[in-house]
Amino acid sequence: MSGTWKLSKDLQHQLYCCNMVEVIICNERTEDSKEEMRTDGNGHTAENVAPESVIFETKEDLEVQTQKTSSWIWSVVYLCFYGFMVQLKPGEPFITPYLLSTEKNFTRNQVTNEITPVLTYSYMAVLVPVFLLTDYLRYKPVLILQSLSHVSIWLLLLLGHSLLEMQFMEFFYGITMAARVAYSSYIFSLVPASVYQRVASYSRSAVLMGVFTSSVLGQMCLSLGNVSYTTLSLVSLGFVIFGLLLSFCLPWPKRSMFFNQARLEKERKEAAQSELDRINPEKKDGSVAALGSNHNSLSWANSVFVQMLKELKNVVKVPSLRLWSLWWVFNSTGYYLVVFYVHILWNKVYPAIENKHVYNGAVEAASTLLGAIASFAAGYVKIRWNLWSELVIGLITAAQAGLLLLMGLTGNIWVCYVSYALFRGFYQFLVPIAIFQIASSLTKELCALVFGVNTFLGTILKTVITIIVVDKSGLGLDVHSQFFVYFFYFTLLTVIYLGCSAFIVTCHYRNQRSGQEATEVAIATELSPMASAAGDGTTAHNGTSIKT
Repeated sequence: MSGTWKLSKDLQHQLYCCNMVEVIICNERTEDSKEEMRTDGNGHTAENVAPESVIFETKEDLEVQTQKTSSWIWSVVYLCFYGFMVQLKPGEPFITPYLLSTEKNFTRNQVTNEITPVLTYSYMAVLVPVFLLTDYLRYKPVLILQSLSHVSIWLLLLLGHSLLEMQFMEFFYGITMAARVAYSSYIFSLVPASVYQRVASYSRSAVLMGVFTSSVLGQMCLSLGNVSYTTLSLVSLGFVIFGLLLSFCLPWPKRSMFFNQARLEKERKEAAQSELDRINPEKKDGSVAALGSNHNSLSWANSVFVQMLKELKNVVKVPSLRLWSLWWVFNSTGYYLVVFYVHILWNKVYPAIENKHVYNGAVEAASTLLGAIASFAAGYVKIRWNLWSELVIGLITAAQAGLLLLMGLTGNIWVCYVSYALFRGFYQFLVPIAIFQIASSLTKELCALVFGVNTFLGTILKTVITIIVVDKSGLGLDVHSQFFVYFFYFTLLTVIYLGCSAFIVTCHYRNQRSGQEATEVAIATELSPMASAAGDGTTAHNGTSIKT
């Protein structure tokens, strides 16, 4: 069953997305902070403030800043350590071989058509509630819930033997996948905006190192230590229990993105009113009445979350946002369907008799590194995305379709391994580009909501395909037939992208040619009166016209 190992890849991807959103927004906030630092409380520039007051305020600010910095640094260090440790599940890449081995003795059809589909259904059912609760409860309770679900997964895997128990395991796995958003946004609630870029790289590196270390450790235990799948699962259970203990010690953040805005607004107004009371005590009663009136006007209908929902209708009107959001929905759907079922394909192509000849962990480690390199390289690509986006997406989608066809036809397991690594690398190359194209023109809150909506729509599409193609109640196709379906799916997307690209490029050059012709006509029209005027007289050195 491939459902219980792919959280590391899905979490890595979604964490990268949310981190990149924060990095894009941080520069604007940093500039605003610098502008505020250049003025004093009266609106004067720093040069106009008395030197004594500047020195006094600097010493006081440095002391407060030192205390705040030491506080959030340790929180970031702890959270990165937590992010690394929760990825240490060395048995995760080998769940499918474990279920298909004599230790569990499930059939390939059971794993493909009855167990793994539960993950998609569970994920879709809990995604929206967990997304809302994450912000409302301020992250930490959701991370604890995620760790509890991890423990439940491995306990069911070790102790369960029935089909129903394995389906419950997939249900808990859907919860862990939905809860991944808590970690990706949690770290930014602990630090000032000026260091968003640094902590984004720290948290992303911690997760990537955890995924890589976990895959390598699992492969070494299996190939060199010759341990059993059960022993490897026991080691994984020990790691997730340790991660659960770490989650209880996480600090409580004080900020949230969508909810608790009324409470925060009230606190800010009360603090401001307290300051006004000290300055103008005679106006206290009237100010308090005004504060109460403003507070009563705050309601759910005026919350940030509802306002962001109203703004979503404007997003679809922007061509670049519409294109990359559709890419996110359709291509990510195909990508995760491949990731969910590729281990079953490997087992069918090469049903290894000995555990040490199963190289799932090594392939996952290599594909993780390749995906990280592709994501990094995408940051250095400089092209006119408003003109060539559809063409780039179309060509990469075509390459992915070819790799899927190769995986479906080949009987060589190493060809499958390499094709899978390249398939993931192509997808990870486009992820940061999509994030930048979407996030560069939106606020942080609206970015998070757009990515959440895109993910939810992709999950719905993934569920529909699973019901029709994979589930036992639908077509119930075997894994090879599924990969041919995914090949046709990516081929259809390729045709659509390339067709749109041809239309856009043709219109661009046609408009460019029309613009050049219009310019030439305009120039000719402007030159004619000048020529006739030149024949009417001669211009003197002083600029006056002399008639002949």
